[in-house]
Amino acid sequence: MSDHDEQSANRLRKELPDEVPASSSAEPRAAESQAAESQAAEARAAKAPAAGAAIGERPERRSDPEPGLTGRQRLFKGLWPPRLTRAQLIVAVLLFGLGFGLAVQVASNSDSDDALRGARQEDLVRILDELDDRTQRLEDEKQGLEKQRDELENSSDQAEEARKQTLEKERQLGVLAGTVAAQGPGITVTIEDTKGAVEADMLLNAIQELRAAGAEAIQVNGVRVVAGTYLTDSEESVSVDGNKINAPYRFQAIGKPQDLEPALNIPGGVVQTLEKEQATVTVERSSKIVVDALRAVKRPDYARSSSQ
Repeated sequence: MSDHDEQSANRLRKELPDEVPASSSAEPRAAESQAAESQAAEARAAKAPAAGAAIGERPERRSDPEPGLTGRQRLFKGLWPPRLTRAQLIVAVLLFGLGFGLAVQVASNSDSDDALRGARQEDLVRILDELDDRTQRLEDEKQGLEKQRDELENSSDQAEEARKQTLEKERQLGVLAGTVAAQGPGITVTIEDTKGAVEADMLLNAIQELRAAGAEAIQVNGVRVVAGTYLTDSEESVSVDGNKINAPYRFQAIGKPQDLEPALNIPGGVVQTLEKEQATVTVERSSKIVVDALRAVKRPDYARSSSQ
């Protein structure tokens, strides 16, 4: 290079400003960028708690407070102790009452069916036959009433026919009321009570069973049994309508013997109950039973016939 060129280059360097090193100018810009990013991160961190507080700190609630518990233990802890409202308590009491009522009803039905559940086949057949006989008696009575109605409607002398039927009805009612003696087929029941264990309610059960089986006239130790008859315990004996009777107790009942005897011998019936009290029961069928104990006709004090 010539001296002229070197002088021109030196002159040009003097006129230009000093060069700034690249590293010295880049470092302040990098520091400024880092400071801006730091401020932005601090701003985001400041906003994060506020947002968490605004939504009720959901992330913290999702965390398990007791990580050591199993699912079953957490379920049990949530259900116990129970937190009942008044409505839930009322519903629980009502359900308990309903369940208790159903249990009592089922138990009572089971107790009433125990005797039949343990009965033999021949006993069940006998009970069914007795029910069939009762149904047949009711059907016969219905047909008899219908026949009387037809006779009244078709008779040429309705007044005379009505009088005959009235007399017949009077005799029937006299037998039921105990004002007329009666005779017919039936049974005699004798109860020997050497232990003195037979009470009034046991004899009353026997009367009710005989009535249910179709007995039309009954007397006990010479006392006529009617609709209003009552029995009471009297010291070591029993009183029937105020008349004291002693063992042996002798029932005379008019009715169909084939119906009356099985009614007393059903499982859990009168005979078995008395035998449990060490009493001896004897039942005899007869083609002719006489019930001649009478009751005096008592005029009612207040009741009057509606036909008068």
